[in-house]
Amino acid sequence: MSPGGVAQLDLVDTMNNSPVTRLSNLRSDVFAGIVVFLVALPLCLGIATAAGVEPFAGLSSGIVGGLVVALLSGSHLSVSGPAAGLVVIVVSAIASLGSFSAFLSAVLIAGALQIGFGLLRAGRLASFVPVAVIKGMLASIGIILIVKQLPLGLGLVSGADAQVAHAGTLPTPFGDVTIVSVLLVVVSLAMLFFWETPRAKRYALVRMVPGPLAAVALGIGVTLALDVLAPALALPTEHRVALASLDSFAALTGALSMPDFTQLADGHVWRVALTLAIVASLETLLSLEAVEQIDPKRRRASPDRELKAQGVGNMVAAVLGGLPLTAVIVRSSANVNAGAQTRMSAVIHGALLLVSVFALTAVLNLIPLACLAAILIHTGYKLAKPALFAAMAREGVDRFVPFAATIVGVLATDLLIGIGIGIATSALLAMRANLSRTFTLTCHDDHYLLVLRKDATFLSKPMLSHCLEQIPDRATVLIDAERADFIDRDIRETLDAFVSEAPQRQISVERMRWPEPAAQEGRALLPSLRATAG
Repeated sequence: MSPGGVAQLDLVDTMNNSPVTRLSNLRSDVFAGIVVFLVALPLCLGIATAAGVEPFAGLSSGIVGGLVVALLSGSHLSVSGPAAGLVVIVVSAIASLGSFSAFLSAVLIAGALQIGFGLLRAGRLASFVPVAVIKGMLASIGIILIVKQLPLGLGLVSGADAQVAHAGTLPTPFGDVTIVSVLLVVVSLAMLFFWETPRAKRYALVRMVPGPLAAVALGIGVTLALDVLAPALALPTEHRVALASLDSFAALTGALSMPDFTQLADGHVWRVALTLAIVASLETLLSLEAVEQIDPKRRRASPDRELKAQGVGNMVAAVLGGLPLTAVIVRSSANVNAGAQTRMSAVIHGALLLVSVFALTAVLNLIPLACLAAILIHTGYKLAKPALFAAMAREGVDRFVPFAATIVGVLATDLLIGIGIGIATSALLAMRANLSRTFTLTCHDDHYLLVLRKDATFLSKPMLSHCLEQIPDRATVLIDAERADFIDRDIRETLDAFVSEAPQRQISVERMRWPEPAAQEGRALLPSLRATAG
């Protein structure tokens, strides 16, 4: 860059950092932080409820995502917190490990693994995971979210909870269904879907109030109205948020959960941690890429730095008894759409979540669980909408089969194994497509042309044998290997055997532009020599 260009760049930076610009950015970030807080609050509560843990665990992760990860991350607009995509892992992990404290040990290890991924510069490895597999993973998470949240959304009361049944329930073969919960989840879902339509965006209220907040506000209003006007139909406390009041230091310490450090050597804990680290890292890197695409300034962030920031965040969240967190596209896109300029908006959202834990407990405990279930069902639908399946089917077998294999694998086993099945399926299909084009055999009368169209490895030997079997006796064969930079020894031996047997079958063979072993070794070394010289 010329000296003039450097001076011009310095001038731009100086202008961007002027007091007026900083004040303008702060105003934008404060407004965006409030919007993201309003989006994140119901999501943090809903994800914690879906995971079967205390609501404080979800809020704790949201706070860490705003006050820790945002300060360490290199992304200007990404927002981190508990992710709906990890609910599946959390539920199964707590059940298999036997306690939430043992699960927190896995979260602690997962955070350390993410820091290791960042130090090893593994951030770019996510680009090697096929898009079809990633979409299949997200779709399977969406399906599981919907299935898991339906009982909560219907307010099912069964077994030990049957004693809470009251006048507002209907008996079903699956348990008593709470009428108010059913109505709330139906109306909330209708609101959430309507909130995203172009027709709804014409109204200023819809543009100003996030859909999840509107659903929560509806639930709080219904709860207050029923408590006053129709106590017999009011939702029992078991069907509302139950956030402990933190009105003293003792209450705060009592709400915190600590990892069980004696479980750090357990192999099963490490397996859960590895699953968490891989899935959380994938979600984070996907969200980071999506945020960069919608950032008006197209600012890029280091994926390795982001992984390290997420790792620190997960370790802090584990110590504070929080759920695992990732960069989340829902909150990040809300941040961008609200006009955020810097990462300060994410910090403000974290600070507001912290304040809400102490100041809004009474209000938060009025939120019906049915409304939170509706928010997560809506999230699950967006991850696994029918249009996605139709789009993947239109893209062809090579895309749809790994997509479907990932979904089936996740639903039948778990996320990590399902992702592995999807990657293996993609690799096999890619290998099949690649090997099927290594050789081409064309014929005219009794003249045959065998062309090596690319590098030939031992994996393409079955195809070569198939081509050679089609050549009849007394034919004339021309073998053209001009396009092959590398020919495996197994391929050479197969062709040499065909050539040596050719006279017995009265076959005439000619090799055209056939690379000798020494020549192909030199050709293979040429790129590395050029790189060394460069």
